Amino acid sequence: MLRAIHPIAGIVGFLTILVFWTSTLFSELFTPHATVAVVKSMIVSGLFILVPAMAIVGASGMSLGRRRKDAPALAKKKRMPIIAINGLFILVPAAIYLSAKANAGSFDTSFYVVQVVELIAGATNLTLMGLSIRDGRAMTARRRAARKSDPAAR
Repeated sequence: MLRAIHPIAGIVGFLTILVFWTSTLFSELFTPHATVAVVKSMIVSGLFILVPAMAIVGASGMSLGRRRKDAPALAKKKRMPIIAINGLFILVPAAIYLSAKANAGSFDTSFYVVQVVELIAGATNLTLMGLSIRDGRAMTARRRAARKSDPAAR
């Protein structure tokens, strides 16, 4: 069951952050402040999808990789705390702050400084999550190949 849930939660988390990131960038560059405020509010609402997905992928990954010592598994284990800390201490607070500022119509220097930090942190998490997805797919492909070459393992 965990082997099915883990990649689904990972893809949901990755795609959610990607939608947040691209919506933010597009709205900031091409739309009026009113649209930016709507996007920021929707991102805060979307946290109710993102946070559980990230908790599920983290917990299931720790369970699945508990005993693994191979390089891709160790790399994934190193990335996950960075992704979690970045999300909990930068991305979630920034999303709430930016939504409040945008809805108040306060597009000042602090708004844009936090916006830049949020975009950098989001791009960082997308990169780290993308690497983890790549490594997870490689680990799965190796496991499938080993099962195909070993008839006793079926």
